Amino acid sequence: MKTLQNIQNQIVKLTTNIETNYPELYSVLDETPVSINYTTQPRISIKALEDYLESLKQILKQYIKTHHKK
Repeated sequence: MKTLQNIQNQIVKLTTNIETNYPELYSVLDETPVSINYTTQPRISIKALEDYLESLKQILKQYIKTHHKK
């Protein structure tokens, strides 16, 4: 099982990669809604962060597939 710190590090690494290499994608990440249920879970769970990390990976994968054809 991944630790909270490990997941946070992966998120930072991935978002830094996106910011550096795909600035046009990075600029819209703030506009992408992230659903974390704060009313039933006042603290962000590891599962919520794992889901967020996975969504970032999928967004980047799809972006590369549709925008960076070689």
